[in-house]
Amino acid sequence: MSDYIDKIMIHVKAKNSNEPEFHQAVEEVCESLEPVFERHPEYRAAKILERMVEPERIVIFRVPWMDDQGEIHINRGFRIQMNSAIGPYKGGLRFHPSVTLSILKFLAFEQVFKNSLTTLPMGGGKGGSDFDPKGKSDNEVMRFCQSFMTELFRHIGADTDVPAGDIGVGTREIGFLFGQYKRLTTEFTGVLTGKGLNWGGSLIRPEATGFGVVYFTEEMLKTKGLSIAGKSVAVSGFGNVAWGAVTKVNQLGGKVVTLSGPDGFVYDPDGIKGEKIQYMLEIRASAKDEVKSFADKFKVQFFPGKRPWSAKVDVALPCATQNELDENDAKELVKNGCVCVCEGANMPTTISGLKVFHSAGILYSPGKASNAGGVATSGLEMSQNSMRLPWPKEEVDARLHQIMKSIHDTCMQTAERFGDPGNYVMGANIAGFLKVANAMLEQGLV
Repeated sequence: MSDYIDKIMIHVKAKNSNEPEFHQAVEEVCESLEPVFERHPEYRAAKILERMVEPERIVIFRVPWMDDQGEIHINRGFRIQMNSAIGPYKGGLRFHPSVTLSILKFLAFEQVFKNSLTTLPMGGGKGGSDFDPKGKSDNEVMRFCQSFMTELFRHIGADTDVPAGDIGVGTREIGFLFGQYKRLTTEFTGVLTGKGLNWGGSLIRPEATGFGVVYFTEEMLKTKGLSIAGKSVAVSGFGNVAWGAVTKVNQLGGKVVTLSGPDGFVYDPDGIKGEKIQYMLEIRASAKDEVKSFADKFKVQFFPGKRPWSAKVDVALPCATQNELDENDAKELVKNGCVCVCEGANMPTTISGLKVFHSAGILYSPGKASNAGGVATSGLEMSQNSMRLPWPKEEVDARLHQIMKSIHDTCMQTAERFGDPGNYVMGANIAGFLKVANAMLEQGLV
C-alpha cells in the first residue's frame, strides 16, 4: 500500500480500536483505491476517504423491555448513519447477540459502496441490537421492538433514514417496528422496507438477495463462455439469502449440493430442489440454528462442525455471515476445481482467502457487488411506496435482474479502466467510491 493509504489505516485503527471487522472492511476498500488517488489528486486534497471512514452520525441507546415473566431486561441499540451523499441512509437492522459497534460500522461502510453500485439514490447505514429474538415469544419480541423504535423513530424517516431487515429481523420484527413508528408519528410512510405485502411490502423482497447473487454469478460465468446450467453449486447458510439462491440456481438449471448452519453442513449429491427447498423455510421458521434435521429427513450426509467448502463444486456461494470462508477454505475450493466464488453474505471471505482466489485467477465477486440485490429491491419497495403503487412479481424480478447486470457491467468496465481487467473487487470498490466521492465534492465540506 502507498504511504497515503498506510497513514489512513494507521489512523483508522488508532481511532477505532478493538474494531477488527471495521478495520478489515476499510483495508479491503483502501487497497483498491490507490490508482484512483494517482489519477485524481483532488480526492486526496479534499480528504474524501478520510471523511468516508468516519460515520456522519452514530446513535447508541438503551432498550429496556419486559419478558413474559415480568422480568426487565436491558439491551443496547445502535444506528450507524454512515454517508448520505447520494440519498437517505439505507441499510438493515440486525438483532443478534454478536452485534457490536465494530460489526455495524463494517456493515454500514460496506453499505455505502453497495448502495452506490445499485444506481438507486440511497446512502449507507446500518443498525441493530445485541437482543436475540430466538427463543422469545411473539409478545416478548413485540415489546422489545416497541421499546427499540421508541428511541429510533426520532432519527429515521422516509427521506432521512430507511432501515430494513437483516439477521434476526424478518417480517414479524419489521411489522412490530413499523406499528410503533406509525403510533408515535401518526404517519404511514415508507420508513422501513421488508414490510408485509398487505401494508406496503414488495413482492420477492425475501428472496431478492439470493436471486441477485445468482443473476450476478450468471453474468460472471458468461465472461468465460459458461452458464449456471449443469453446474454443481455449494451454498452456505439456510436463511433468506440461501433460500433465494437455491431457488434461482434451480430455475437456471444448476444443482445445489450443500447447505450449512452453525452445527455443520449437509451434502446432497442429488441436489436440493422441490420439497427440499420448501423444507428450508421450515428450518428457518423453527428458530433453530441447525441443518442436521435436513440431513435426517432426506437421508443425506451431515458433517458436524464443518463448513461446506470442502465439497467438490463448480461454483461457491457463501450466503451465511462474515468471515465464514478463510484461506484454507479458499485453497480447498481451488484444489477441487471451483471456477467461481460469488458472495451472498456481507464480507464472508477473509482478506487472506480473497488473495488465494486472486492468485488462482478464478472468478470472485465481493458481497458489496453481488449481494446488492436485497437493498436494490428495498430501493424498489421505496419507489413503490412513494408512488402508492404495487408492482407485480415479474416486474420487480425484471428490474432486479437488470440492476444486477448493470452492477456487473460497471464493475467490469471500471476494473478495465483502472488497469486490472476482471478484478471485481477493484471494480466494485472504485465504482462505488467514485459516485459517492463526486457527490461529496459537489456538496462541499459536509
